[in-house]
Amino acid sequence: MRTLTATLLAAQKQNSTVPYVKIEAKNKIAGVVRYDWERLYTGNEADYYHALAIPGDGSLVRVRVTPPEDSRKLYYQRVADPGAGSDYSQWTYTGQYDVMAVAAAALGAELSIFFIRGNCEIKRIRSTNNGVSWSNPEIIDYSPGTAVGGIAAAYKANGDLALFFTEQSVLYVKQYTAGNWQAKSAWDKTTGDLSGVACTYDADWDLLLAGLDEAGNSKLWSLIYGDGGEVAAGVWSGLKELAAASSGGDFTYQQPFLDKPDVYRAFYVEKFTGNESYQRPFWSHSVLNAGFIESLWREPVPFDLSIEYGLALAHHGDYAWLSCPSGVWRADMREQSLVLTADIVEVREELDETTGKLTVTLCNDDGKYHAPGQGSLAVLDTGCRLDLSPGYLTSAGNEVSGGQSFQLEALEHTSSGDSATLILHAAGGWEALGNWSARHQFRWNKNVNEANIGDILAFVLARVGLKLEIISQSDAIHDFYPDFAISPGQRGNAIVARLLSYVPDVVFSEGDKAYLVNPLAADSAVYSYGVDHPILAGRYRTGAHQINRVQAEGDEGGSLIVADSFDWAEIERLGDRLRLVADGNISTVDLARQHGAACLRKIEIASVSGGITVPVNCGQQLYDVVAVTDARAGLAAARRRVLGISLRYQPHRGEYCQRLVLGAP
Repeated sequence: MRTLTATLLAAQKQNSTVPYVKIEAKNKIAGVVRYDWERLYTGNEADYYHALAIPGDGSLVRVRVTPPEDSRKLYYQRVADPGAGSDYSQWTYTGQYDVMAVAAAALGAELSIFFIRGNCEIKRIRSTNNGVSWSNPEIIDYSPGTAVGGIAAAYKANGDLALFFTEQSVLYVKQYTAGNWQAKSAWDKTTGDLSGVACTYDADWDLLLAGLDEAGNSKLWSLIYGDGGEVAAGVWSGLKELAAASSGGDFTYQQPFLDKPDVYRAFYVEKFTGNESYQRPFWSHSVLNAGFIESLWREPVPFDLSIEYGLALAHHGDYAWLSCPSGVWRADMREQSLVLTADIVEVREELDETTGKLTVTLCNDDGKYHAPGQGSLAVLDTGCRLDLSPGYLTSAGNEVSGGQSFQLEALEHTSSGDSATLILHAAGGWEALGNWSARHQFRWNKNVNEANIGDILAFVLARVGLKLEIISQSDAIHDFYPDFAISPGQRGNAIVARLLSYVPDVVFSEGDKAYLVNPLAADSAVYSYGVDHPILAGRYRTGAHQINRVQAEGDEGGSLIVADSFDWAEIERLGDRLRLVADGNISTVDLARQHGAACLRKIEIASVSGGITVPVNCGQQLYDVVAVTDARAGLAAARRRVLGISLRYQPHRGEYCQRLVLGAP
């Protein structure tokens, strides 16, 4: 149950209350501001290696290399006050040519441009006045060879910096520490050839890396070079997949760029060389409040552009910027919101174990909502976030319980006589999972234990922007490492259901998070109905268990495993109601018994049904255990588990209530 203030808790138990429900629209997706990119410049510069950095004064410093037919010359550009009317067409030649790759980084008034030439020289030019003037090029090292796939650099707050570059299948790091360049060093991984690297600093050197694995599969990975944040200094973390394509196919990934204006945001290029070939940027961002080492990324989304060398990303002040040699884009990073509370005609919320829907009806008699998505209603458009916050007028004023959010899927205008309304139809996390399908194949634990059930759940939920949080969990959720594969086209809700079939745990979605719960029969009640909080109506049913015996079959080194799990009390009353389960991931007798117990536990919860209608409890959540006292039905502090929540609010009719669907505790 969500935590409520003492005054709100007291108000919702009173016989006479004044409801207050806040509905707010925001330009967010899964809790993260949606960037609406506006293109400010379209030029004729050739697509090739490039970089972008923004120093402390907010000027835009762009760097580009011309293609081989123009000798791979290095140019830079500084736009002092970038905006919609700025000139992004003027470039300054540095006098450097035969450049194979380039990177740029900024800290305060200092900027560095790094590049590697065809003779293997690694060079740097530096500005200490926001890019107004630059030093002569200095040679800081040499690349071992000319097969350079990418280069990236980032500063840390004390002025130290790190330069990363790839040469064939090796990633190198060269650090500048306390005013001195350190010797370059190679990573400790084994892959195929690498085709791009991106870097930002946030307590560690956080990297994206594109290339091939040892088997020739195309990959986009996240990786950390530690500086004492999430990873010890000087230590490389493991590689974690963000995107993958099988060897022998026509897909490759290249030219990633990375920044952290709020969450980690990334752009990279997906290149397809088959029929109807393309080279298209994709973008993604990390899940809200996720550490980089968790590698929890929302499903990458295509960007409307054809380009091979990617889009560089940077931010300053209120804006994020994208750049390629022939283009500049800008997006406002600020949260935009619109409070709709004053115009509510009706609110209906429907939550259960696999769905979450919100319907909001707004009064439009005065034509206020004629043009959603435009002007003052710009934020109110399909794809925006709707926050639902139920509450009451208390002694402290209007108080609400926040945390519930939905994505707006449809807008519906109605008219009848002299009245008109705008109806907002929104969906929650389960619908987002149902709308997501895997683009590529993923597989875990084929040869080595790398991800348990909880890890795989977190990965799948992150693809729709949900961060997995643990309220309680079973041993199986973190001890079981199944050989688990996701095939292209499989839906997220089906994948999650398959994962949960192995364990007794359940998941519910609320706001930007998915919560994991292990519903134990001994769980204590977190709230009571029927004494202080009245029950308006009740219906209570106890039924037979649909399954009372589970026989699980598996394989342990070629030997058949068969283990039965029984609900003896139910078997004695009803006879044997059997479910057969065969799964190659069941490799021990203990796992077979765990699987059977998980099945029986979920059947037990479902054997009790019915529900109660109550004045709205603003903090009620799915899977809470509550105590129900209803003398009319002979119940005294009977524990029940909440399996569904329906909220109705019609202020003009004085209706403000919840219907709670109940199961066994």
